[in-house]
Amino acid sequence: MTEHADRSEPGPAAAPAGAAVTPADAADAARLVAFGLQPKLQPARDQEYAELLRRHREDPAFARLADAVAAGLGLIVLEVSPRAGMAVTAAEDSVFAVRMGDYARRTAADSGDRFLHGLAHLAVAALAFPRPEDLADDGYIGRISVHGVDAFVRQACRRLEERAAQQGENTDPATDAPGLESAWRIWVRRSATGATKDARRLAGSTTGIVGKAVAFLTDSGFLQRTGDDNGGTYRTTARYQLQVRDMAGSAAMAELLELDVVPVTDGTASLLPAQDTDDLELVADAGLPFHS
Repeated sequence: MTEHADRSEPGPAAAPAGAAVTPADAADAARLVAFGLQPKLQPARDQEYAELLRRHREDPAFARLADAVAAGLGLIVLEVSPRAGMAVTAAEDSVFAVRMGDYARRTAADSGDRFLHGLAHLAVAALAFPRPEDLADDGYIGRISVHGVDAFVRQACRRLEERAAQQGENTDPATDAPGLESAWRIWVRRSATGATKDARRLAGSTTGIVGKAVAFLTDSGFLQRTGDDNGGTYRTTARYQLQVRDMAGSAAMAELLELDVVPVTDGTASLLPAQDTDDLELVADAGLPFHS
């Protein structure tokens, strides 16, 4: 039915008051949201997508309609731009929401492993964007590697272990304890690669867990694979930057960054060298420094 007019107050370039929303307008708005749900699709490579983004930018009435379609599907619009496309994230109650519990159950049955998968995702985000200004800069590109993320977590684990020892806290495994203080107890005792004869990465090893995390992020359009060195190297996308901005206020991410494992001084990040450990080679081959 076309008798329902857009009742929002029109902006400077909006359609005249009383203009009806046509089925074609609704279809175009839904089409734009559908493009946004294809995270690997780049607007520069799809003429229709680019045209709908232009219409969203130049036609406030159409922008409101598209945003309303997204909201009705339980989606939060993070940004609509040529660089990111229509970047959306699912609200908690959306049918499109991907929950960490569901993701972890697909990758491991053990409750400890599910915890490690969550930590891997947190570490990827923290290492890709170690400073607030990195998240604020639309042109910033984070670079990570699988071995680099594992080395980052292991050094964070050492810092946590040292802090627990200084405070006289119990350092026995407590897999059901919340927060990062229990994370090192699980991660640091897990093999980095496993023990297969041909040196293949085991799914339950820490690099295997990181590998699953970055594969999921790549499939979701948040990372792009750039090479095979150091277990696989990746660069961040505009969509991932927007997602990490959304989670940057989390207490766990803040605590991880406050450990000062990744110093940043001149626009590049590097992993502090480990001391008195038996995995110096892993740290040296971590694929750092990151970021360009």
